Amino acid sequence: MLEASNNNELPAIPGKRYFTIGEVSDLCGVKPHVLRYWEQEFPQLKPVKRRGNRRYYQRQDVLMIRQIRSLLYEQGFTIGGARQKMSGDDAKEDITQSQQIVHQIRIELEDVLQLLKR
Repeated sequence: MLEASNNNELPAIPGKRYFTIGEVSDLCGVKPHVLRYWEQEFPQLKPVKRRGNRRYYQRQDVLMIRQIRSLLYEQGFTIGGARQKMSGDDAKEDITQSQQIVHQIRIELEDVLQLLKR
């Protein structure tokens, strides 16, 4: 898995609608049991559950998990502090999420540019 300081090196999020817990684990650099634990601790994190209680995460869930990961591993928040920060209606939180989305789009556009250059 990725070290806590490597958040900028996380892979780009593919253009899919749903992701399995294994895919999200790879995309966010955390193990599946950590994702299941975070579901209990962060009420905003609610993946779709289908047949057999299988979890399917959407793009906004992946972005939220990356934000939680950043708060815990990079910014040094505790679970309670991160939960409070995530539940607050801060403009700063919106800016952080917007920056993550812009960063993700930029990576995807650079990938498209590389494909077009071939």
